[in-house]
Amino acid sequence: MQINHIEELKEKIKRQKKKIAVAFGEDPHTLEAVTIGVREGLFTAVNFARKSVVETVAKEADIDISLMDIVNVPGELEGVEKAVKEVNEGRANVLMKGICSSANYLRGVLNKEWGLLPEGALLSSATLVEVPTYHKLLIMSDPGVILKPTLENKIKQIEYCTSVARKIGIVNPKVAIITAVETVNPKMQSTIDAAIISEMWRRGQIKNCIVDGPLAMDLAVSKEAAKIKKADSEVAGDTDILIFPDIETGNAVYKSLTKLCNAKTAGVLLGTTAPCVIPSRGDSVEIKFLSLVLAATIS
Repeated sequence: MQINHIEELKEKIKRQKKKIAVAFGEDPHTLEAVTIGVREGLFTAVNFARKSVVETVAKEADIDISLMDIVNVPGELEGVEKAVKEVNEGRANVLMKGICSSANYLRGVLNKEWGLLPEGALLSSATLVEVPTYHKLLIMSDPGVILKPTLENKIKQIEYCTSVARKIGIVNPKVAIITAVETVNPKMQSTIDAAIISEMWRRGQIKNCIVDGPLAMDLAVSKEAAKIKKADSEVAGDTDILIFPDIETGNAVYKSLTKLCNAKTAGVLLGTTAPCVIPSRGDSVEIKFLSLVLAATIS
């Protein structure tokens, strides 16, 4: 059954009881996001952090940390290593970044001995977005990891996002390759990539989805724009997955939707052997919580 609201994902994981490994969860937002999920019976959690600091923060924020296991570590690097190994060795299903730096967290994920990225795999990210003005959920790639994806990167992003879509009930997702225009322009590499990817889909080289591009953003998500422009496209106005030409475009769209359109979001790293949540330190409790729910759903 297709999921149309991020909150609906919670029903899919209640009986699965996945386990979250938190890397240095010493901030109130992370602790609260995790305890909400544990309290609602969605997953269990273990936090690798300085126990004394966690207890102080939890007391000040009135958070019940008895709902999670806490493994005391001397510092950030040890917290990251132990959390990554917890997932790598199969004792947890999802990795979550706490208050540790993104650089240290990613070093752990990418560690060649005990990390989570298989050799030759592409590290990317995807964000599930619920926009009040759009008729269904959107999956966006890549607003936070790959600076300027190559043709091969975009094909892999489609594969990753299609897998996510199918796990949340979208059997045959519609993929829009986003550019500034709908026509192929030899001076715009993104339009050339989009045309190649679309042709590859038509030839059966990309499966389990419907692909079209180049498509401008308005054409991808607006049925009215598709009608006005007389677009002959199965994807136009009904997109499930947005593939962006670069990180600037993806990041700008993502932040515009969250800050101007009151969108709900959930983000994960993909390409790893298990989903990894890497929220910004400034993300709200809701974003962190929903990201954990998404990660548990696709793990």
